[in-house]
Amino acid sequence: MPRTVLALTAMFVLGSTAAAQALPTADGTSSKAASATEQRASAGLLAAMERDLGLTPAQAEARLDAEEKATALEPKARRTAGAAYGGSWFDAATGRLTVAVTDDASPTAVRELRAAGVTVRTAEHTAEELDATKARIDKLSAPAGVSSWHVDPKAGTVVVGVVRGEREDADVRRFLERAREAGPVTVKETAATPRTFAAGTVGGDPYYTGNVRCSIGFSVHGGFVTAGHCGGVGQSVSGWDRTYIGNFQGSSFPDNDYAWVNVGSGWWTVPVVLGWGTVPDQLVRGSAEAPIGASICRSGSTTHWHCGRVLAKNETVNYSQGAVHQMTKTSVCAEPGDSGGSFISGDQAQGVTSGGWGNCSGGGETWFQPVNEILNRYGLRLHTA
Repeated sequence: MPRTVLALTAMFVLGSTAAAQALPTADGTSSKAASATEQRASAGLLAAMERDLGLTPAQAEARLDAEEKATALEPKARRTAGAAYGGSWFDAATGRLTVAVTDDASPTAVRELRAAGVTVRTAEHTAEELDATKARIDKLSAPAGVSSWHVDPKAGTVVVGVVRGEREDADVRRFLERAREAGPVTVKETAATPRTFAAGTVGGDPYYTGNVRCSIGFSVHGGFVTAGHCGGVGQSVSGWDRTYIGNFQGSSFPDNDYAWVNVGSGWWTVPVVLGWGTVPDQLVRGSAEAPIGASICRSGSTTHWHCGRVLAKNETVNYSQGAVHQMTKTSVCAEPGDSGGSFISGDQAQGVTSGGWGNCSGGGETWFQPVNEILNRYGLRLHTA
């Protein structure tokens, strides 16, 4: 049984599971929304955001509130924009969701977006066009000097990352030529080649597969989700205390980086992500997807609790073992052993740690596999408070 779970068991029946029904607008905050902000804005969480994002506690509280509104607005904004939708992101400077639309967007749609508190920008390409460009690039074989590629709605292009010093490599140049033939592309230099964070059921807690240590992502009914590179189907899993938990029931890597493990033998699942003493252990209340630009935090068994921002979505990451698709990139650091661990925004599950570059001393970037994709793939149900 993980160390912190017993003390938290009573909290689950006491915590409110109600959520505000109305979509947020530009003015006012409901009492339910204010209550939700108070629940997640603990002193420890605010301190972590101050450390990793350079925010004061008051700025962090305001940021969390604005991001909650933006997260609720994003799916409605996408539907309102319709075929003219060019992508969206959270603008930390204004505290508002920005939505890009092509110039053929209907005046009615633009008025509705602005009335809901959205900042509207003009886009040259639709999100559908950019996604199609990325899908064509996904079919190419990438050399080691190409680190990743993703749709950037702010730039209106697919951004291809090339490892510093590798741009003149003949294979990289050929890849970029073919990528540009696929559609609008921008090339960006990256610091290093990404790697996975595996080393030799509560989110962030360690588990072991043989000599490999990884981290639990999120509890689901019947088990937990984690990274696929941590183990293959049928492999045995033991917990932080080295007692048997269960086995990998599904696993995919590369192409994807997700897996799920069944839980039994005296273990059970709880909707909690470990705060490791930096913040209180966090209850998980859902899996609403945070927008690009939103703050996000990660829990893992090596570096524990760190925060940053969502940098990109639907990025293809070119690991040495092969490309992994539909990843989300963040500015959060991670290190070996953090693989599989929890990415969470407020009280909403976001995904499981895959890999990245750098470390938590000098900084870096980390990717995660979105949790909703994992739940849909295996027909799982997230365990929520």
